[in-house]
Amino acid sequence: MNVTRGRAATVLAGNWLGSSTVPSRGLYPHQWSWDSAFIAFGLRHLAPERARGELRTLFSAQWRDGRVPHIVFDPDTPPEAYFPGPSFWRAGRTSGLVQPPVHARAVLAVHEAEPDHGFLAELYPKLVAWHEYLRTRRDAGGRGLVAIVHPWESGMDNSPAWDGPLSRVTPATGFVRRDLAHGEAGDRPGDDDYGRYVRLAADYRDSGYRDFGDFVVEDPGFNALLADAELALAGIADELGLPSDAHREAAARVEKALQETLWNHDFFFTRDVRTGTLTREYTCAGLLPLVLPGLAVAPALLATATGPRFRLGRVHGVPSHDLTSPSFDPGRYWRGPSWANVGWLVRRGLLHHGEFALAEALGGDLVEIAARTGFAEYCDPLTGAGHGTRSFSWTAALTVDLLSAQPAAVA
Repeated sequence: MNVTRGRAATVLAGNWLGSSTVPSRGLYPHQWSWDSAFIAFGLRHLAPERARGELRTLFSAQWRDGRVPHIVFDPDTPPEAYFPGPSFWRAGRTSGLVQPPVHARAVLAVHEAEPDHGFLAELYPKLVAWHEYLRTRRDAGGRGLVAIVHPWESGMDNSPAWDGPLSRVTPATGFVRRDLAHGEAGDRPGDDDYGRYVRLAADYRDSGYRDFGDFVVEDPGFNALLADAELALAGIADELGLPSDAHREAAARVEKALQETLWNHDFFFTRDVRTGTLTREYTCAGLLPLVLPGLAVAPALLATATGPRFRLGRVHGVPSHDLTSPSFDPGRYWRGPSWANVGWLVRRGLLHHGEFALAEALGGDLVEIAARTGFAEYCDPLTGAGHGTRSFSWTAALTVDLLSAQPAAVA
């Protein structure tokens, strides 16, 4: 076995709880929603049954309204290990927020690695309910796009795109940040921002997880991944011999709304539903529509990706924020660093749009950085230095997936 692949497999084995995988043993000691989907992409090459179990465990915690919670808490982990924990959310064994819907694509990929129609038949109605919740209950702007109600729902918690909407939120106080016991303060969100996250989560909890509060944002990354997920759901329906046109039509509607609402000249921006304005921050979320094969504006978006703002192919990975911005920070959580999952998604998009050499270079770089940094949570796009926690599960899992697609990428 390739040495890097073997080391990545060891990380995943070490983070396995028995029915799911934690992102990391210290900083994130429970199951996270989109993490588990990315982890399944790697596990399918190592242990397909474990990949199926990962997704089954997540969907066993699905709410009756269809939402897939962003955290499923491990009952054997001490309550003081993570804040906000289950007592904060008052939602049983889960949180009440969501994360980007990458799950249908993961389910289909796991099936393709080791066909299991029973697995598809079990997860298909759960995925349908999940997408239905997003497309109906979360269309706050009335334009056919999902609105997120908290930065954590984007998966890109500390993005500069949230600074405007967050400025309306009064920070909570009187809580203990458990994350700083496991990560450098300079890599993590500041205290005021974290206080705003806690305030938003508490307000949403107190509304019964129903109301749209001060933070209501249409995120291009989240919505692009929903459109892609509907295409994956169509593939699952085809495998099961079920009608699939409705899923393709749903994907087309989301893609059309993305271009009509969030595209402006050269990029996809987030939209503050409360004010109706675009944020004008160039963040990696605006590159994720590249995962859609028929994206009409792909040439212009690729020009932005390879231009001075992101310098794709000339830096490490995909910077999470505009390299030319005065607020770019190469080490702070989602305000500049590159993440393996974003690079992996953008690589998929490059392949869709014929950028094969750039995709190969990006994939090789992602593997090399993962191996060199001990599978770091994220890295400095200018130097490749690792930041955040190490032995991070999705970094390891996506390294396995990349090596399976490009076996000669790194020895």
